[in-house]
Amino acid sequence: MSTLIDYIQKEIHTTYNKKFSKKYIEDKLLPIINYICFSKSKKFLFGGSQGIGKSSFINIISKTIEKFYDKKILFLSLDNYYLSKKQRLVLSKEKHNLLMTRGVPGTHNIEKLLKNIKKFDQGKYPITIPLFDKLIDDQSKSKKIIKTKCDILFLEGWCCGSKEIPKKILYKNINNLEKIDDPKNQWRNFYNHKLKTEYKKLFKLFDELIFLKTSSFDNVYKWRLKQEKTNKSKNRKSKKMSANEIKVFVQHYEKITKWMMKDLNKKAEIVIKFEKNHKISSIKFN
Repeated sequence: MSTLIDYIQKEIHTTYNKKFSKKYIEDKLLPIINYICFSKSKKFLFGGSQGIGKSSFINIISKTIEKFYDKKILFLSLDNYYLSKKQRLVLSKEKHNLLMTRGVPGTHNIEKLLKNIKKFDQGKYPITIPLFDKLIDDQSKSKKIIKTKCDILFLEGWCCGSKEIPKKILYKNINNLEKIDDPKNQWRNFYNHKLKTEYKKLFKLFDELIFLKTSSFDNVYKWRLKQEKTNKSKNRKSKKMSANEIKVFVQHYEKITKWMMKDLNKKAEIVIKFEKNHKISSIKFN
């Protein structure tokens, strides 16, 4: 047990440059790892707000499970299935100009993601995973190829697990983006319809939903700003967003994020609450 905890402690330090206590690991991480490993489920869906650290958190869990529990993880990120810049340009002209910005349901290639999940279900390898470069806001030419058969599938994404938003919440303006750029609710109706149809179909393929809940939406801007500073790209044309650009950017995500914070508290199998310092304050098993 001490070797396992030492390993996780080292991985946390490498990832966050912080040292978390062994008691914290025993109380806040091992219950999640054990739940996944001793569950009969094979497919886990992770949802949570921008910047909360889903990828880093799940990566630590994945590496620990592979090393100590002899299970191979297929780790997919919804972000890597964003439509290309050209595809979003076409979408923005046909449906609504706000769809040029990646993020909301309808800006992902769900068909490609479903094919990869089907290959996992059928045990067909290799599985080719697309990659998305956020600093050029476009698909990367590189791809990730998984050749070894996996036992468990993880899919993480900011809106993963979200249900359709009730109209009375959907149509209430909560920021300037909605008020000024979507006065007729066309953008909101578009992404909400996607949640109701193809994203619902995607999320239903998973056995368990693990929701990473922020203690406040105010954390999202701060996290996203910090994330932008550390993002790296191999492309020379890459450009980082300014603080003001990020303020506008997170408004695209605000409504669904706040809806998930309210709706998934009792619907997710596990709710993990994160504070602004990225530490877990509570875990709730529903």
